[in-house]
Amino acid sequence: MDSARVATADEIAGALVGARLSRRALDGFPGPMPASLDEAYRIQEAGIARWEDTIAGWKIGMVNPLPMRARLGAERLSGPIFTRDVRLATAGQEIVFPVFTGGFAAVEGEFVFRMGVDAPAGKTEWTDAEAIALVAALHIGVETAGSPMAAINDLGATVVSSDFGNNYGVILGAEIPEWRERLADIEVTTLIDGAAVGTGFASILPGGPIAGLRFLLSHLAQRGRPLARGQLVSSGAITGVHDILAGQTARITFAGCGEITCKAVAAQ
Repeated sequence: MDSARVATADEIAGALVGARLSRRALDGFPGPMPASLDEAYRIQEAGIARWEDTIAGWKIGMVNPLPMRARLGAERLSGPIFTRDVRLATAGQEIVFPVFTGGFAAVEGEFVFRMGVDAPAGKTEWTDAEAIALVAALHIGVETAGSPMAAINDLGATVVSSDFGNNYGVILGAEIPEWRERLADIEVTTLIDGAAVGTGFASILPGGPIAGLRFLLSHLAQRGRPLARGQLVSSGAITGVHDILAGQTARITFAGCGEITCKAVAAQ
């Protein structure tokens, strides 16, 4: 599609969704890049309307670099996780996940909330205690980031938000018992093809995962999509965003809580 002819949110969303469905790489953003996150989320909403699947949860990402946070007035961004893109991991099992050939693909070790209670519609201010009270469980997990645009992260937060938050699924691992007391001390390590590429703790995220959950509760309420019981919240990359290619294997360990092994394959 000629990017010069694409102008409306629905047309841009159509181009992005079409590329995802056809597993076709894009050499750039299919239209004028949104100048604000409000514009980006209008494109995202138009894409959700076109996507023939239900929303199983949401991913949270950071707005980078730091000067962009001030310009956009936001620290975090979000994108939908669709039901068919949720994969369940069990101990000793290698999970296969798809990546866009010629596009962007990465793995991110994350803590994943599973919601136990519907968030009240319209509530936009949340304390840590109020947010935690909605959580049924915390799991180890991996966000499988992905987009038809190889340079999506270089294009900035508004482009990332437009294209489903650069999400292509989540791998849900074991539940973390007594997570409230243990969360701060769990070391996460990511290895790709056996080589360590990043290590971190929940504190790497500003305010930690709970701050991300509070952001999402407020953000989704303002969009008329309050978090619902059973939905997943992938709360942010702990060891970084690590590029991966088809054929490579990642192992993400959560000290004392388990690990997830996953292999990237070309999307069919």
